[in-house]
Amino acid sequence: MNVFIVYAHPSKKSFTYKVLQKLNEGLIAAHHPIKISDLYEMEFRAEMSEEEYEREGLANYQLPISPDVLLEHQKIEWADCIIFLYPLWWSDCPAILKGWFDRVYSLGYAYGHKKSNSQLKKMKSIPYGKVICTAGHPNDFLHEIGISESIRNILLDDRLGQRFQKKELIILGGTMNMEEVEKIHLERVFNIGKEIL
Repeated sequence: MNVFIVYAHPSKKSFTYKVLQKLNEGLIAAHHPIKISDLYEMEFRAEMSEEEYEREGLANYQLPISPDVLLEHQKIEWADCIIFLYPLWWSDCPAILKGWFDRVYSLGYAYGHKKSNSQLKKMKSIPYGKVICTAGHPNDFLHEIGISESIRNILLDDRLGQRFQKKELIILGGTMNMEEVEKIHLERVFNIGKEIL
């Protein structure tokens, strides 16, 4: 199965980066081809340009889609599974990942419009989608204060939406007490990679 990872964390010293490495180990052990968009490393532009807004917001299909966005479309079309991996910051994903959705989920590709141009390539239905986020607070606390439900509503129901056939949210919480959770979480993500189906 072709696995595309959209990864958003600025530091290779982070626990989230360890999660990425361990996830890759599991995927490699199971012989899955992998592509990664490391958004910070590739300096992905999160901000929508004025021209992009005019294309999206004003449904001006004559304006081109940016080459960096078209590269992300190619990775999506290649993938059987897309994994979004990021840290939970202020109850959401980092701005660079939000910008990835803003720009890559382009009009006519990931969502429609009354004036939709039938010549445009549409995003295929992806068999599997996973959202994996690391969080300082424990999962029980995130559930108690409604953050885990918020992530589910925004990431799974809206951003992944009906574009994915099967979706899963995995919160690796409690990282403020790293000595208690690191081994458990890393073992879990290795197994996620190894048993991705």
